[in-house]
Amino acid sequence: MNKTEVKMQPVFLTAHWKNLIMANYACDKNILLPYLPANTELDLFNDTCYVSLVGFMFLNTKVMGIGFPFHRNFEEINLRFYVRYKENNVWKRGVVFIKEIVPKFMITTIANTFYNERYVTLKTRNATTTHQNNFSLSYQWKFKNTWNTLAVNAQNELTKIESGSEEEFITEHYWGYTAQKKNRTLEYAVEHPRWEMYPVIDYTISCDFEKLYGEEFLFLGNIQPISVILAKGSEVIVRKGKILS
Repeated sequence: MNKTEVKMQPVFLTAHWKNLIMANYACDKNILLPYLPANTELDLFNDTCYVSLVGFMFLNTKVMGIGFPFHRNFEEINLRFYVRYKENNVWKRGVVFIKEIVPKFMITTIANTFYNERYVTLKTRNATTTHQNNFSLSYQWKFKNTWNTLAVNAQNELTKIESGSEEEFITEHYWGYTAQKKNRTLEYAVEHPRWEMYPVIDYTISCDFEKLYGEEFLFLGNIQPISVILAKGSEVIVRKGKILS
């Protein structure tokens, strides 16, 4: 991550991202190509193209330094994939979102207006149950009168992410890329420290991928993810975006 360049862009959003469940699937490259922003290319790990269903908490959220009442703490569930962009002979690794779900209409409006993201507003909820040596965590979102679920049981003991691991690949993409009009791409930086992980014991995924994300993602409901990981999270900074030249 190029810290010098990141600092050139003003801060747009600050928050604490907590307890990120990431269910990671192998995906045919051709499915994602229509969503690929200009000037980026798919980023692979061990020759595998990944798409991830992610649920987590936004806490203490502030937009341009302002914390809006009733809009500071909320769930987000997103479907994303991984890309890279080469600038000055250096690869920047980032993510592209298929869809991002939040429970607050104003959050949807701000994100779609400033970043041209694919936010939608749905009812969401979360639950956490702590046991002696482990805990259960779930995120749910309601679509067409049906609750979808992303949940894990995990050991209540943090572990470090190993260099070169799949966990590092999934969690350490520090840029966001969004397709804009006239074949342009918006790039924005996301800053956070290296995360720690909770070992996942088992998981539950109940999601109508076809209705939520389109017919091309129906296959996700018929296969098992390659992995499901749970990151503790941290404070994050999202920088204002810039249009790639």
